[in-house]
Amino acid sequence: MQNTSALKIEKVLAREILDSRGFPTVEVELTLNDPQHPGESVTGRAAVPSGASTGEGEALELRDNDAKRFKGKGVRTAVANVNGAIASAVTGKSFPSQTALDEALIALDGTPTKAKLGANAILGVSMAFMRAVSLSLRAPTYQILASEFGSKGVTLPVPLMNILNGGKHADNGLAIQEFMIAPIGFPSFSEALRAGCEVFHTLKKILHGKGLSTGVGDEGGFAPAVPGSNPHEDVLKLVLQAIGEAGYAAGKQIWLALDCAASEFSKTADGRTTYQFEGKNLSSKEMVAIYADWQKKYPIVSIEDGLAEHDWDGWAELTNALGSKIQLVGDDLFVTNIDYLKKGIEKKIANSILIKVNQIGTVTETLRAMSMAKNAQYTQISSHRSGETEDTFIADLAVGTDCGQIKTGSASRTDRIAKYNQLLRIEAALGAQAKFAGAQAFGLNLN
Repeated sequence: MQNTSALKIEKVLAREILDSRGFPTVEVELTLNDPQHPGESVTGRAAVPSGASTGEGEALELRDNDAKRFKGKGVRTAVANVNGAIASAVTGKSFPSQTALDEALIALDGTPTKAKLGANAILGVSMAFMRAVSLSLRAPTYQILASEFGSKGVTLPVPLMNILNGGKHADNGLAIQEFMIAPIGFPSFSEALRAGCEVFHTLKKILHGKGLSTGVGDEGGFAPAVPGSNPHEDVLKLVLQAIGEAGYAAGKQIWLALDCAASEFSKTADGRTTYQFEGKNLSSKEMVAIYADWQKKYPIVSIEDGLAEHDWDGWAELTNALGSKIQLVGDDLFVTNIDYLKKGIEKKIANSILIKVNQIGTVTETLRAMSMAKNAQYTQISSHRSGETEDTFIADLAVGTDCGQIKTGSASRTDRIAKYNQLLRIEAALGAQAKFAGAQAFGLNLN
């Protein structure tokens, strides 16, 4: 862990900027003195993402709720909290570690969900501090993260590339939110990324040939309205076709992954959760049967949020059915929170956690959740949100923690591509030290 006691915070400044959906978010600049160069200073900058499909247990994203401005989504209050209460509490002070700063911010807020100051305000300061420390120590952010996490910081992640959108990320009638490809069977990240991009462009050609829309959703994947009574399986077949026509082998080089975001198409009444799926009202057991059938027929390596966040009994069924075969990821289920994750570990539910820094609100709490997951042999996936910025922190997070997987959208939209480009830079900087996670990242035998 880096000792930052010689670094004093000179200035904290927040502003309102726009995210990838054109709504406001918080950007923070934090300036530290530079003890290596007396009289000089360094400034770290961070921008906070925002989700559309959110878990109920997430830390609070503070919005202004002024209907006359940005449809109520302004963040002037959060910005004012950074420039006011937070700046007053930390300016002129030194913090010996990232943990020390983050714990001071958590204490300043004093609420379980960061509802007083806003998780978006606190996270911006937390990330900007790490960036400034990185600049001061002349070390890349992924190395600072590796030092904090106790990892080597040399593993390039498998990209889970969202190439077709549904759910809240598109207006096309598909219940499942993300159809992804996982280019696992390649010698390097850059080769895996190239393959993913080629499949993406091949899928566009196939969709165009079928007269389907090639417009994209929030995360850059195509968002066509797929006709028929079984549109979700039809999408899986389209993706397999694209993999083959791009010249790759499905189930050997490139696998399939799903983010179902099932909370968004679920309904709970009288203690029973049901799912509105393809015109039917299905039980948890029936949804599990669908996933099990798909897993037998298609090379699916990962299913995220296959059931709703409160459907713990259903999750137990899903884990018993598929947990030894594929990766089962909790996003809304765990919300990057050690309390929810601990419950899942104790109940032996799921085997993976999606990591979203803005779900919990500080870098330190993010790393704690990843550490707990790692110790329990749950895989971890560094993830973006549907409302993104050009900030590339999650790319450094993936490498710095050696978690081996990243979700950062499709091969389109600059807010997504920025993360891929940062990973390419890191791969080049690491040179011979760089390792590509490949199949090992999933903790499964994929041969």
